[in-house]
Amino acid sequence: MNQITKSVEKSEDLSLIVDLPKSLPDHTQLPDKDDNFVKNFQEPPEGDLLTDSITPILQQIHPDNQYCIGRDSGIYWRLTEPLEKGAVAPDWFYVPDVPQNLDGKLRRSYVLWEEFVAPLIVLEFVSGDGSEERDKTPTQGKFWVYERAIRVPFYGIYEVEKRRVEVYHLVNGYYQQIAPNERNHYPIEPLSVELGIWEGEYQSQVWPWLRWWDLDGNLLLTGDERAEQERQRAERLVEQLKALGVEPEL
Repeated sequence: MNQITKSVEKSEDLSLIVDLPKSLPDHTQLPDKDDNFVKNFQEPPEGDLLTDSITPILQQIHPDNQYCIGRDSGIYWRLTEPLEKGAVAPDWFYVPDVPQNLDGKLRRSYVLWEEFVAPLIVLEFVSGDGSEERDKTPTQGKFWVYERAIRVPFYGIYEVEKRRVEVYHLVNGYYQQIAPNERNHYPIEPLSVELGIWEGEYQSQVWPWLRWWDLDGNLLLTGDERAEQERQRAERLVEQLKALGVEPEL
């Protein structure tokens, strides 16, 4: 167990957890999809980009692979009727110190009453006017659920069309908006990374992408970017050897 483990705190609203049945449903018994389409074509590659570039960091933190990343996956935080009303499905989230599979089965959803470990960070990609992501309506609004019920330490709201991201940190049970640093990035200290906006091309699309940097301001690269970097380094080495009159062996 490492220092970024976060236990889910009990909700102050006890009405959310009373009258629970003795046998609670698990991830195999709860709905894992609805009838909504993905809202736009930018969101899937954005999730790919975030996951690909931070995976080496997470593998260093979790050499035992005890962590999971969810994308448009349900987080069940209370029992309701219908069942899916008791879940929220972030566009991207990371949970430390939990197995990637449960009893040899792929996760269908993340069920808090089974595991009691809250996500460390949740990211929402705005496709509307942002009101849904900032909704503080008790027991219903996303902002309220992340802050007051699930108690996610870091919550990010990414608006691609406005080229901006807001990041909130849970302090004494309430979200406080984080001010950007001198690089216009938002430090996520438990992961030793920063979150910010990067303008560029990814999967043949040019957008202001949400990306990770290390705390020194170095961009965390994807696997393809790392391979391209190595290819360019090898080409430079070949040219240097040729300039010295050395014919490199292929």
